[in-house]
Amino acid sequence: MSPAALPLLLIPVGVVVERRKASSPWVDFIWRGIAVLPDEPATKPWTVLRDQDGTTLFYAGSATVDLYPSETARYRDNLASGSPSIWTVLSPSEGAWPYAVTAVTADPAEGEGFTEAADNLVEAVPMPEVLREAIENFVVEHHVEREFVKRKRRRADPEALARRDHEGGQE
Repeated sequence: MSPAALPLLLIPVGVVVERRKASSPWVDFIWRGIAVLPDEPATKPWTVLRDQDGTTLFYAGSATVDLYPSETARYRDNLASGSPSIWTVLSPSEGAWPYAVTAVTADPAEGEGFTEAADNLVEAVPMPEVLREAIENFVVEHHVEREFVKRKRRRADPEALARRDHEGGQE
């Protein structure tokens, strides 16, 4: 792996997940990520934080928000959106709990990419102020404005698709 592919900053976070009683004949519960906590709490994963009116909040576990210098434009766009978000990704698990924390990202494109696996639960949650400040500082320090270069098409070669005689003289 090249050094450019390694994250320059890893920010530890905790993930809070909500389990709500479903009013559906097909599923018992609806699961979704609802928040990230700055730092890594000294709490065991899947600790109940609150249980009230058929809704239970869990501390699901920890992850890191990995920041790459090559993605600063996306982080900047996220911060400028008016409501910066962090994307939490939960994947099905074979363990005692139905989901495991797979990833947490500040990159909107990466968050969207995780939705391609239909079983993943991907949620955009509000970005805590402490993370916003750290990501903003990272962007200021590492962002390099790149000029957009539009690719030009090559002209079509009308002979490229023309029928040619079979080599060897026989068809």
